[in-house]
Amino acid sequence: MIEATGLSKRFGNIEAAKDVSFIARDGEITGLLGANGAGKSTCLRMLYGVLTPDGGKACIDGIDIRGETSKARAHLGVLPHAAGLYNNLTARENIHYFGSLHGMSAQRLKSRTAQLSQALGMEAFIERRAKGFSQGQRIKVALARALVHDPGNVVLDEPTNGLDVMAIRNLREMLLALKQEGRCVLFSSHVMQEVAALCDRVVIIGHGRVLADATVQEIRERSGTATLEEAFLQVLGDTEGVS
Repeated sequence: MIEATGLSKRFGNIEAAKDVSFIARDGEITGLLGANGAGKSTCLRMLYGVLTPDGGKACIDGIDIRGETSKARAHLGVLPHAAGLYNNLTARENIHYFGSLHGMSAQRLKSRTAQLSQALGMEAFIERRAKGFSQGQRIKVALARALVHDPGNVVLDEPTNGLDVMAIRNLREMLLALKQEGRCVLFSSHVMQEVAALCDRVVIIGHGRVLADATVQEIRERSGTATLEEAFLQVLGDTEGVS
């Protein structure tokens, strides 16, 4: 379970997150929606320990990410928005390096890498150096890296960017499988159909605040709209001018 409690973050005069609170539960897929600059990535970065909150608390399975960072991260797999890879390492070496940081044995690493390589369609470039990879290839390797240690909680910041149709389908199947295994999945996306199809709950962020936190059906019903996209636009429209 991932918990955000009163998270706040300021960059100079810009308040990127203002008292953000929500829970992403085990056995559910939670979607984080918001326009560009709404504060989604800032919130996610505080949750996985890259940014230190100015206020509030982020917990992974009840472990404070700021107080016990290493322990909390052992329960967490992360695909950041900028999928940074080591360009001089092969795809396999990138995955193995991160697995070794989590204390995985060589045998377990080999087995998990083979599973993820097949699931994400990486066999053709698993032994190639990351330098020169396409965006889709980089995302696949970064995703495998996030999942290699088999974490109970997964955070993905716009994971389908740059992926082809088959890779997106494989990713959706993988996220649903993680949910069925009882894991917690939290991801941000701009693709409304994707969120509506996959997510048990949706958290809409605007102006650095949580504007809605409910199921897709509840959000549609409250706004009186037929689609999540229409509901999203209405929620944002209702808060125009909020500062």
